[in-house]
Amino acid sequence: MSFRRKLLAVFALTVSVSVGSVAWIVLVLSRHAFERADAERTAALVAQFRREFQRRGQDVVRRVEAIATSESVTRIALALNRSAPDYSSYVGEARALAESQHLDFLELIDAQSVIISSAQRAARFGYREESLNFSSLPGDAFLKSEELADGAKLALSSVREVRVGDKSLYVVGGQRVDENFLASLELPTGMRAMFYQNLGTGFSPPLLIDASGVVRRAEPLTTLIKEVQEQRKEGETNIHWSSDAADDEIVHAIPLAGQNDQLLGILLVGNARRPYVELRRHIRYAALLAGSAGIVLAIVFSGWAAARVIRPVEQLADAAREVAAGNWSTQVAVTSADELGELAESFNHMTKELLQQREHLVQAERVAAWRELARRLAHELKNPLFPLQLTVENLIRARQHSPEQFDEVFRESSSTLLAEIANLKAIISRFSEFSKMPQPQFQRVQLNEIAQNVCRLFQAPEDGKRIDFKLELAEQMPEIAADPDLLHRALSNLVLNALDAMPDGGKLSIRTYQKGGLACIEISDSGVGLTPEECQRLFTPYYTTKTHGTGLGLAIVQSVISDHGGRISVRSEPGHGAAFLIELPRNLDKLEAAQQARSTSNAYS
Repeated sequence: MSFRRKLLAVFALTVSVSVGSVAWIVLVLSRHAFERADAERTAALVAQFRREFQRRGQDVVRRVEAIATSESVTRIALALNRSAPDYSSYVGEARALAESQHLDFLELIDAQSVIISSAQRAARFGYREESLNFSSLPGDAFLKSEELADGAKLALSSVREVRVGDKSLYVVGGQRVDENFLASLELPTGMRAMFYQNLGTGFSPPLLIDASGVVRRAEPLTTLIKEVQEQRKEGETNIHWSSDAADDEIVHAIPLAGQNDQLLGILLVGNARRPYVELRRHIRYAALLAGSAGIVLAIVFSGWAAARVIRPVEQLADAAREVAAGNWSTQVAVTSADELGELAESFNHMTKELLQQREHLVQAERVAAWRELARRLAHELKNPLFPLQLTVENLIRARQHSPEQFDEVFRESSSTLLAEIANLKAIISRFSEFSKMPQPQFQRVQLNEIAQNVCRLFQAPEDGKRIDFKLELAEQMPEIAADPDLLHRALSNLVLNALDAMPDGGKLSIRTYQKGGLACIEISDSGVGLTPEECQRLFTPYYTTKTHGTGLGLAIVQSVISDHGGRISVRSEPGHGAAFLIELPRNLDKLEAAQQARSTSNAYS
């Protein structure tokens, strides 16, 4: 991945993580704030319900007390002290008294819990009231279940005792707890109150009411209501009314008990989650917009940063490649005064220093090369000159002291002179040959054929030495572009060196193979081997490990291989032979250049 893309990825990731983190923090804080506000509103609504419940209860208490102190009730209480009171004459009294005080329920009951008069059900005259315990009457209003013709109803009731003489009369009155009661509550926006009348076992949907009447969809609340019925404690749950999360509602359930601590009602406070869900959607939408805008800005900024940072670095990289290719005078433009500018100045200073050091190095190498050449020439020419000097001196002495033997001495000395002169010519020819190494004439060649020709050339026994040749050629070896004569000459030099390293005979192996896109040939022997120091200096001109040699053979081989764009290496250990490996590129691109050069030469010839 390029640095430009890495920079873009870092900027985009930074923006995404930052925006995502902020959005997550805002969502968490808003959820906590919503839950806290929901709890506060629920508590406020419950407190309002209890206040309204208490206010309604006090109102019922006042109305029941007004009835209990009325003249009609006192008259009935006095009649109860007679020996045989007639209750039938009071059947309609309760209805009239209830209407006078706007009560929904009213019953007059004697000390034996017998109903004297009932406003809600006149037919209950003479029945016993079993649901009330008159021995411990509550002072405040309480919930009470009232049996009506159409079923049981809940009432907010109050009981007052009227005692005249020895007999007591109990006045039990109350008002309905229904949708009108819930409608009287002032609810905040997004909240609603529901009331479940626990008048039977299990859960019955028609008993769940709100300010508008019976709740139409009561089934989702079944689990919560049953849980409160079983555990007799407050509960809370999130109700999913539809697939849209905005329709969810958090419902808080509060149990309400009657006089004998029986569960008679459950107040349910619903708090809509739509504001929170919409807020969360807005936050996500804003985060998405901010993230998208941030990514766009990241792309723009990364492009600017890349142009500001990467372009000078790319220029430095191009300049470094030019230096590596040999153009040591390369300079880069300094366009800023920051770290990149300092880097460019340092690079320019480095190339200047390299040029100066190269000039010094070239001069030093030139002087060293001339010194080495002079030393090698002096050494090579010194050996044949000494026999020449001795031969001439012998001729002079023979001419002066033994004229009769001069002819014989002359013939022997002439042979010696001619041999040493031929040796001098060979030495001079080798040095001249090394200085005139021709450039390769590239053409299509098959490396296996060159290896076979070299092997056939040296397979004949030499001086009685037995050499075991082994030729291993790779199948389907690709053609390469090379100079067949120069390669043949290089391989011949390597084979000659291998034969010289095996004076008593041995094994010589020539192997070809492919490695990646390279054509490889390896020449190995079982000779005396080389030390690591000798391996390092082996291709240095004029260095030789032989007693008689110019040290130019392997230097010529390396020059040929280098001109072909290849590489030669050696591995060896003393006493374990040596292996020379040549790696050559295919160089097919040089065929066209060579053909164009030949065409140009033919055009001018």
